[in-house]
Amino acid sequence: MDRKVFVTELKRQTEIAEYIVMKYLPNPEDRFQQSVIEAMNYSVTVGGKRLRPLLMQETYRMFRGQDEIIEPFMAAIEMIHTYSLVHDDLPAMDNDTLRRGKETTWKKYGEAMAILAGDGLLNYAYETAIKSFDLVEKEGAMYEAGPETISSRYQSCAKAMSILTEKAGIFGMVGGQCLDVEAEKKDLDLSEEQLLFIHEHKTAALIQASFMIGGALAGAGKRQIERLEKIGYNIGVAFQIRDDCLDVIGDTETLGKNVGSDEKDGKKTYVTLHGLEQSEEDEKRMTEEALELLKGLPGKHEFMEELLLSLLGRRN
Repeated sequence: MDRKVFVTELKRQTEIAEYIVMKYLPNPEDRFQQSVIEAMNYSVTVGGKRLRPLLMQETYRMFRGQDEIIEPFMAAIEMIHTYSLVHDDLPAMDNDTLRRGKETTWKKYGEAMAILAGDGLLNYAYETAIKSFDLVEKEGAMYEAGPETISSRYQSCAKAMSILTEKAGIFGMVGGQCLDVEAEKKDLDLSEEQLLFIHEHKTAALIQASFMIGGALAGAGKRQIERLEKIGYNIGVAFQIRDDCLDVIGDTETLGKNVGSDEKDGKKTYVTLHGLEQSEEDEKRMTEEALELLKGLPGKHEFMEELLLSLLGRRN
């Protein structure tokens, strides 16, 4: 795909993803819980690449998914990603005051409300994802789909829900966060196996979920979903390696967050383990492996390939 065409298409797709995420946010007006809803919405609307919804939607299209059933899951994955950042920034965790160039949620609303905002986003993400079942029924009636078709779509939604909950929980993102916190608080000398466990679960799990849910909702088979999971692993770990590199070579203005904190806190990262040059080589290798795996999947891949390549060597 021509670079200029990709940039234009990426802008269009990001705007669509942004619209979908905003559409599913709760309305804070005239509610006694207005404060927590405002903090939730602030956390989501301060910006972001919307990478996970983008990956999910594009995977859905690769497998010829064309309806709106994907939309609640696109919004849900971004809510879960945002909640993890809200809690990650807390004083008890990373104690960060800047996120995407703006005050972190706890800094703006206080620690207690930030904790509640994170809790609210996680639970509201599940409330939102479940709305896909209503869309199955609505579209089934609209297009006069038979019971077997509707049943099959319900099963796809259930599979997607199972993926979402597992990858967000103790066997996914929360599990990775657990070891990350223990390593920092107990000053553990992490092995490479432990560090990759953190990267796989803390960062890659939701990227895996994005690929897998997009495939599952479009009717992808078991082996295809397993291949999507592997692609998500490679891209997620490469993404985190790049984050580790940017903490060394990036700048606060470009990144919109504080840099150099890993070294200051004595935190072991991929860069401290392998050095900057080797880390960048491994980032490239993992991305290339993901692109090779992508070739074995159906549908058109041009935009997805360019999207994954755009993450390689990113500056923010």
